[in-house]
Amino acid sequence: MRVLIPIFILLISFNVSAQKTESPYIKVLTKEAIIPLKSTKAVVQIVGKIAYIKITQTYHNKSNKAIEAEYVFPLSTKGAVHGMKMKIGNRSTTAKIYEKNTAEKIYNNAIREGKRASKLAQHRPNIFQMNLGNIQPNDEVSIELLYTEMLTPVEGEYQFIFPGVVGPRFSGEEKVNNPITITPFTPTGFSETFDYDINVNIRTGTIIQYVNSSSHDIKVHYPDALSAELSLSKNNVNPANRDFILNYTMRGAEIEPGLLLYEGKDENFFSLMIEPPKKVITEKIPPREYIFIVDVSGSMMGYPIDVAKSLLRNLLGDLKQTDVFNILLFSAENKVFQKNSVNANDENLKKALQFLNGTFSNYGKGTHLLEALKKAYQLPRKIKSSARTMVVITDGYVTVEKEVFQLIENNLDNASVVSFGIGNGVNRFLIEGLAKVGQSNSFIATSKEEAFKVSKVFKKYISSPLLTQIKLNKDNFEIYEVTPKSIPDVFSDRPIMIYGKYKGKASGSIQLSGYQGKTKVTKTIKIKNSNLSSSNKALKYLWARKRIEQLDDYRTHFGDDVKDQVVALGLAYNLASKYTSFVAVDNEIISNKGALNTTKQPLPMTLGVKYSSIGIEAKIKGTTVLQREFTITIKSEIKNPKKLKKWLLNSYSKIIKEYLKKYPKIKIYINKKGDVTHVIREENGSWLEDFKLINIMNKVPKKLHIKNEVIITIKKIMYPKKEKI
Repeated sequence: MRVLIPIFILLISFNVSAQKTESPYIKVLTKEAIIPLKSTKAVVQIVGKIAYIKITQTYHNKSNKAIEAEYVFPLSTKGAVHGMKMKIGNRSTTAKIYEKNTAEKIYNNAIREGKRASKLAQHRPNIFQMNLGNIQPNDEVSIELLYTEMLTPVEGEYQFIFPGVVGPRFSGEEKVNNPITITPFTPTGFSETFDYDINVNIRTGTIIQYVNSSSHDIKVHYPDALSAELSLSKNNVNPANRDFILNYTMRGAEIEPGLLLYEGKDENFFSLMIEPPKKVITEKIPPREYIFIVDVSGSMMGYPIDVAKSLLRNLLGDLKQTDVFNILLFSAENKVFQKNSVNANDENLKKALQFLNGTFSNYGKGTHLLEALKKAYQLPRKIKSSARTMVVITDGYVTVEKEVFQLIENNLDNASVVSFGIGNGVNRFLIEGLAKVGQSNSFIATSKEEAFKVSKVFKKYISSPLLTQIKLNKDNFEIYEVTPKSIPDVFSDRPIMIYGKYKGKASGSIQLSGYQGKTKVTKTIKIKNSNLSSSNKALKYLWARKRIEQLDDYRTHFGDDVKDQVVALGLAYNLASKYTSFVAVDNEIISNKGALNTTKQPLPMTLGVKYSSIGIEAKIKGTTVLQREFTITIKSEIKNPKKLKKWLLNSYSKIIKEYLKKYPKIKIYINKKGDVTHVIREENGSWLEDFKLINIMNKVPKKLHIKNEVIITIKKIMYPKKEKI
């Protein structure tokens, strides 16, 4: 028997880990057949804030036999796929939408009958699979897909992303090998063998401030101040190995509601975007009220409650004296710090800390989160115009997720909800669900050090509520099936999207009211002045996609029978979903032979991802070894990342290897000056300071030009032991 020798490999990648990929690929189900990708083209029309995308993928069967193939590709998670067409030569077939099992039967029957056919199925919200059957020798097959999405700005900037890759995704924890996640790649140094092109036309209705791409070199032409046309320049090298990212701005100075309308044959649809201003004026920020809802149940005892208290101390200590706050502790019962929220002055902060450290008869008992939230919503506002934010700090060990989500969904106009998960085994479904239902962000802290850092991000996130307690009033404009049910606060980096239907002709008005600063403001939107256009047809797809998302994202987890509702929406609005698929059948009978074996066409590796990150078994002199891989993720904005990588590899690889023999993870924190401020290691599920390592590392190289703090995470990834006989 050969001896297994441990080999330690350092994998450096920015924001990636050792992974398998979900890049697009064609899988051929016929032995020795070749169906190379000939071209990928995307034509994008951005009208105002709606993007219409047509993707055309063309493949060529160069083999001498008919083939069957599977085409796996990514799309936007926000997109609604509403059309598919298959073209073979001069023959064109438009796909129809069916319930998934029905679609499978129709496709299989067509293949058995010797007909050309294609089927589009959704595996995940952003991963789709196209099946192509009975593709004849020398056939060129073009698959045309139509999808649309609403673009929302972040900190004043609109962004459109055309996915080229989805991943990489680490699949080492999958119990069952998932063929969707496995795809081959061309060797290092090989370029694409297919054409790749993107053309974008932007028509905003307002002046475009700028257009650029952070991913590709582009050529931009401005026909006028309200539109832009762009395409890829010839300077791009391997443009298909990364997502295409387009950024543009077109925003004014005030909070502006944008109303879009579409009148269909049987139903009318609208969307309303409440967008924050470009510049935040301090006087227009409403008074801020924070209610901290802290879990003190049995599962929080020990390390988690210590972290929660530490987090809360940090948050309280940074409140402004003009802010007001309250604290609610919950377990089997709940206990409130004060009947009414109090000012964040020194005296009240001192009392709050004493309250945190005091005795509570129900410490350590059950986790009654639902009752705690109900109590928090009932607390009176000290300041009528305040923007209220409820901060839930918990490990999430509850069984009432459904009821909690529904409560928050119905009270978005009462308070914003931000969730903090505490501990190494957080119920992420609850924590992330709270954020999604509340249209906010979630935060997770696994240590005191991490809690402190997370609190900084949190404070920035909620520091600038710009419009609160938002209400919609209608005048001769009847709306229904509106989502969300209530409207959350508008923050400086968070626009609000509202979708719904309306009855009759577009007339009347909408009054949008809320508080800016201490002043109640009302904006009236005249329906006749709104954007009513047939080009807004996407609104019906976006509304249906939002409804499907709401049904399928959470309700299925509670055993709710949502399949019939999702199927009904998919069929009614011609949308691909988990339970509905597109099928196109060319009725010409051209073959009666089936296909069996599988091959895959390789595509270029994702830009910035090492080939070693796929996790292929290492071989040295014919001896199979046990491979240990360490992934190093670097989060920061630095001018010279190569220098930092070199420092890690050359100077400290031995230290890292030695430490990762004992511990699964190490985190290194470096400030703007280049000083290593602290190093923590994961041990038995907890993060501990390592003063020995921090002294060894001392300083990183000069002239890195660190803009913000650098966080380096080093993780050990173990692969199953294998021996070669």
